[in-house]
Amino acid sequence: MELRNLLPIFVSFLVYFPVAPAQECGTNGSFVTHSKYDTNRGILLSSLASNVSAQGGFYNASVGQGLDRVYALGMCIQGANRAVCSNCIDLASKSILEKCPNQTEGLAWPENEILCMVRYSNRPFFGSLELEPRYILYNNGEIRSNLTNFNKSWEDLTSRMVAEATSSSSQRKYYAAEKVPLTSSQNIYALMQCTPILSLKDCSICLNESVGNYETCCHGYQGGIVYRPSCVFRWEVYPFSQAFDLTSTPPARPPTPSVDHNTNATKRGSESISAGIVVAIVVPTVIIFLVLFALACFVFRKRKSDQAVMRQGSSIEISDTNQLQFDFKTLEAATDQFSEKNVIGRGGFGEVFKGVFSGTEVAIKRLSKVSGQGTREFKNEAVLVAKLQHRNLVRLLGFCVEGEERILVYEFVPNKSLDSFLFDPSKHEHLDWTTRYTIIEGVARGVLYLHQDSRLTIIHRDLKASNILLDADMNPKISDFGMARIMGMDQTQADTSRIVGTYGYMPPEYAMHGHFSMKSDVYSFGVIVLEIISGKRNSSFCQPDGNTSSLVAYAWELWRKRVPLEIVDSVIEDSYQRNEVIRCIHIALLCVQKDHAVRPGMSTIILMLTSNTITLPVPGEPGFFVKRGNNPDSSFLGSVDDASITLLEPR
Repeated sequence: MELRNLLPIFVSFLVYFPVAPAQECGTNGSFVTHSKYDTNRGILLSSLASNVSAQGGFYNASVGQGLDRVYALGMCIQGANRAVCSNCIDLASKSILEKCPNQTEGLAWPENEILCMVRYSNRPFFGSLELEPRYILYNNGEIRSNLTNFNKSWEDLTSRMVAEATSSSSQRKYYAAEKVPLTSSQNIYALMQCTPILSLKDCSICLNESVGNYETCCHGYQGGIVYRPSCVFRWEVYPFSQAFDLTSTPPARPPTPSVDHNTNATKRGSESISAGIVVAIVVPTVIIFLVLFALACFVFRKRKSDQAVMRQGSSIEISDTNQLQFDFKTLEAATDQFSEKNVIGRGGFGEVFKGVFSGTEVAIKRLSKVSGQGTREFKNEAVLVAKLQHRNLVRLLGFCVEGEERILVYEFVPNKSLDSFLFDPSKHEHLDWTTRYTIIEGVARGVLYLHQDSRLTIIHRDLKASNILLDADMNPKISDFGMARIMGMDQTQADTSRIVGTYGYMPPEYAMHGHFSMKSDVYSFGVIVLEIISGKRNSSFCQPDGNTSSLVAYAWELWRKRVPLEIVDSVIEDSYQRNEVIRCIHIALLCVQKDHAVRPGMSTIILMLTSNTITLPVPGEPGFFVKRGNNPDSSFLGSVDDASITLLEPR
């Protein structure tokens, strides 16, 4: 392959390598390391990447009270996919924590191909127009076409874009991206965006200021960027964002910027270079290119391997994890021939036995031959759990496949499952409020790991109290991944005609239409929270007056009557904190709203649980369903509520 044919691959590979971000740390205040302000800042920035990507590219929130309150926001340029946006915000958040160790204000713009911004402060800046500090980069390669024609095209373009971004009738308020011809072989690509919490008038001021700054500083050069706290403006003679149509072949990308420390601007490129310098530059450049290309090939092969794992989990072969395979006779010996006395649990897919290997206790899940879990589900669970590592997920030690036998070997969790405590009158008194709250938070962190923090995006699809195991310290561990589904990197939901799960925990859109997403697990989590608070099972709940209902419906009824605490388990009445329990009920009702789009994401839920200063949206009415017969595990029949929900979660 000729070197020129490798260039597009090389350039597209470099696009995803981040470089050092532009930083601005405030000079008006500082805080003590490990103080409450420092903790609150860490909470906000650590969850910013997942919140920004989950909210469509923009998120703002505050944590704390008084002088310890921290305000933060993150923004990605529209058009960036979720993974790229999340990576950019994560880079900026980590950088700002490192470069601004004890300043009460900070601002960062990573200088990579997809623009994003992270900002925090000890003052409420949301919605305020702020033009300083500003940061300007420009390319000192001059425009070679007719400058008069260029000036007219450039001015018409920027004026039109400012008007589009600040028009109340525009489909994309606060944002505009266009390309116009410069020559027969070259285009002008321009993009501008404001933080969407500004007024349109302030957005217009910010963008016009930025356009004017560039004209004053660097007009006539081939591209540049003006960053501000409230907006960003960039234009180039090559496409630099996913906002542009890349079907036409753009000119080669200019060199990486080099900073001139004597000005507030950055010059990019160089015009006249001698032949000797060319040789000195080209030879090491080619060597570096070949090394990076080899690395790109490795990453590409690795990505293809990872994508194979993502094809719904069904294409993974058991041979991929041969090192985890147990011999059937070994498992027989460990369980005393699968003796009844060693049974520690029973479920829809079979029995769980306690076993001992060389003095180590394990849990051995033997699938029933008529359980309905076929090879697909078994492979799914075995390979999924083997790849997951989190303190709130049960750890898979191995598996066995011999003839009709399908067996999974897990770490032993001594306190069995949450339902064995929660719904047993003789045991639920062991769950005081502190323990219950710890379980709620632990389950939330485990689900967040599945959804956003693990290498794969996983939807559990069968979250329920019996699938939450409790270790010796009563810490929760999510188990049973037989129904889990792996999602593609940019996939947010999927459909199925095979409805699986447990009555009472399935959301309406899944039970009725087979639509599932991360918000399906959020619904199940909300039900579990209500069960933990009340000590009652959702699917077989009866109101105090004897009327048959569901726990979700009863919690909603009490919420509307402004007496939410009537749902609280009498066992914990002397140990709970009133505001904390009400907040958990509030979060649970947000999770079980009928419209999946308005349910919060797990990262937002954790923020709600860990900060009592964040204002929660008003919950909308849940969807109510009836069941077939008296079987608590039966399927849904239909909806008896068609109430619409207003979107209350921040953009």
